[in-house]
Amino acid sequence: MLIKTGCVRSLVYATRAGANLALFRYLDGFHNPHRIQKRLGYLSPTEFEEKRYADQATTEAVT
Repeated sequence: MLIKTGCVRSLVYATRAGANLALFRYLDGFHNPHRIQKRLGYLSPTEFEEKRYADQATTEAVT
């Protein structure tokens, strides 16, 4: 689905801030950062990112 058809088509926003907020709400709901994903080893995007940074910090501390 395109953002244009899912979020902004046929809507008129009074301000750019209102349009940005609507876009953020749409993306946050559609791309749920807490939903587990097979491609990320059955972790949520948030968990995957936290693990990546923790692993990176551990690697940097060892070298």
